[in-house]
Parts: sequence; C-alpha cells; structure tokens
Amino acid sequence: MKQTPINIKNKRATFDYELLDTYTAGIVLTGTEIKSIRLGKASLVDTYCLFERGELWVRNMHIAEYFYGTYNNHAARRDRKLLLNKSELRKLLRATKETGFTIVPVRLFINEKGLAKLVIAVAKGKKQYDKRQSLKEKEDKRSMDRMFKK
Repeated sequence: MKQTPINIKNKRATFDYELLDTYTAGIVLTGTEIKSIRLGKASLVDTYCLFERGELWVRNMHIAEYFYGTYNNHAARRDRKLLLNKSELRKLLRATKETGFTIVPVRLFINEKGLAKLVIAVAKGKKQYDKRQSLKEKEDKRSMDRMFKK
C-alpha cells in the first residue's frame, strides 16, 4: 500500500508576504502529532515563527487531535520548537531584527526518512497595492492559459 505524500502549504503566505530566504527545519513533535500529520490533519493558516531564549518556535500551527489518541493526546495549537543549526538561527535572528521582516512557515512535509519538516521563509509584508498587483498577474496568467488551450 503506497501512501500519498504529505505536502501542506500556506497559500496565504505567498499572497501576504514577499518571500526572500527559505530554510528547512525539523519540528519537535509528540507521537500523536506526527500521526495526525501523516493523516494530513494539519494547517499552517495564521502561523508565524518567533525567537524565545535563543530558540526558534512556531506558533499557532494547528495539528488536529489524533482520533485514536486517548489521554495522551496533544493540544491542537501548542507552540512547537524548530530545529536548525546555530548559523541558520543566527542569520534568522539578524533578519528579524530588521524592521518589516518576519519568519513565516510556508510548507509542511514528511521527508523520505519519515520525519516532519517545515519550510520557513524570511518574508517582508506586501502593501495593499502589491497584493492587487499579484491578483492581477494571477488573473492575466489564467486568462492566457485559457486562450492557448482552445
């Protein structure tokens, strides 16, 4: 039985932010959390990353409670620690010290070894007119594709 690959995206991040630099980080999870992720029961909507005591944490990431988890089940929106090496953490910390930059989770996936990984990006917030421009470009591309398919 072949399992479908897990690839959960944060579509809102590419709309709201201009993504500059990306990193792949491991996540510290409990047993019921990884089981829920393998079932595809996770969401990156409204998630963000922040530094606490020199460690990078992802906040507000929703991982649904595991159906078969008993009293061992996890809290759905708890903070989870991200695993990166020191040089990457230093670069990210330096980037977030600058005004207007933040760290946003972009994609959650399970690698070939079966470990959950989170792709995070240093991002700069888009202005309202940039968002309108993105929507216009997307609509233009869609209409061009329709014309060439006929």
